[in-house]
Amino acid sequence: MRTAPTILHLDMDAFFASAEQASKPSLRGKAVVVGGLGPRGVVSTCSYEARVFGVHSAMPMAQARRLAPNAAYLVPRFGIYREVSEQVMGLLQALSPLVEPLSLDEAFVDLEAGEAAWDEASARLTGVKLRADIRAVTGLTGSVGLAASKMLAKIASEQAKPDGLVLIEPGTERALLGPMPVRTLPGVGPATGDHLRRAGITTVQELAEAGEDELVRLLGKSHGHALYAMALARDDRPVVAERETKSVSVEDTYDVDIHDRVRVGLEVQRLADRCVQRLRGAGLSGRTIVLKVRRYDFSTLTRSETLRGPTDDPGVVREAAARLLESVDTTGGVRLLGVGVSGLADYTQEDLFAQAQAAAGELAAQEHMEEEVAEGAVEEQVPLTERRWSAGHDVRHAEFGHGWVQGSGLGRVTVRFETPYSEPGRVRTFRADDPGLEPAEPLPLVAETVGHHREG
Repeated sequence: MRTAPTILHLDMDAFFASAEQASKPSLRGKAVVVGGLGPRGVVSTCSYEARVFGVHSAMPMAQARRLAPNAAYLVPRFGIYREVSEQVMGLLQALSPLVEPLSLDEAFVDLEAGEAAWDEASARLTGVKLRADIRAVTGLTGSVGLAASKMLAKIASEQAKPDGLVLIEPGTERALLGPMPVRTLPGVGPATGDHLRRAGITTVQELAEAGEDELVRLLGKSHGHALYAMALARDDRPVVAERETKSVSVEDTYDVDIHDRVRVGLEVQRLADRCVQRLRGAGLSGRTIVLKVRRYDFSTLTRSETLRGPTDDPGVVREAAARLLESVDTTGGVRLLGVGVSGLADYTQEDLFAQAQAAAGELAAQEHMEEEVAEGAVEEQVPLTERRWSAGHDVRHAEFGHGWVQGSGLGRVTVRFETPYSEPGRVRTFRADDPGLEPAEPLPLVAETVGHHREG
């Protein structure tokens, strides 16, 4: 571990929900919940105002609605999240050639490699400037942790939330970690935490005092060695700029399109099991579950969900694939299905998934969704009467301009007309097949970037 706090961990604050609040003036300062809105939907991200009511990521959406019935519930807009993420990652790459993205809203940076910091004072100045640049470019806030290792930098950014900066001075790590709960350490989930608690170990200091041999006896060789090292604040992992993108996947093409939703679900479960067989055969596990669906019109959709840690558990993969299928409309028929696992590793963190049978589990629920529309499958081909107006998504009306969908049903759609740069706008209701209403591209969150925004 190095002797200066030059590893930076950035975590954008309530990223999806914050982006929605920045985009929608009427939601600023209010409870916002982003995720799947179907019967089996899961909270992806929620604003800090929603967390006051007990809502949190990975919670079943039905439970969130009971806790915060007056919150705004929105379907994710991954296009705008990816654009903002690219802006943030660009700022990080200007600091150092060694940037390790973990997700759309989280990354490690080796400041020393970019000569952006070499001691405590320069690291702190760099972190302060980065946070200011992120706010200026995106309008959003991020929390920064600075330390001499990746593990400690991540712990520091958690302490900094929301919208803060925490620097852990080299030499103070053991004193800082000692009184913290064991769950603070990466890889210690509910099952491992309970196992340690039954052994009388509840803090990181008690973990260190137990000794390496005892931890190996309690948790097994790999996990025991790793946790003992972390309890002593040892973490020599480098920031890795290039990460392998290989994956393990299986798919089937059907001679006759499948229309029965139940059969589609069963096929996805079967493919998930086959995928796990290949995964285990290669001695691998993975963090990201991917579902691929090619529909009757040759449009190809992919949906993915990233877990907190790698798994090769068939139950976890099946459940994740089933959740992803919930967000795909298969009404017209399906001609190809595929299930894959990426973000591969040669180990698992099984404790993170001990509650896999629960609706929420220990899943991160920061779904990263991508749509690849194949030849000829464009929005204009969908009859107006069949359009789905997703809550939170952008629309444009021929008379009233840009707005977003507040809700829809019973042949009606309610739209609030406002932009990121306007005052809270007025609400109007239209017929779902109103010819003047059409889907629109998201607007940039900061007005100064409008001229650089891609045309829809």
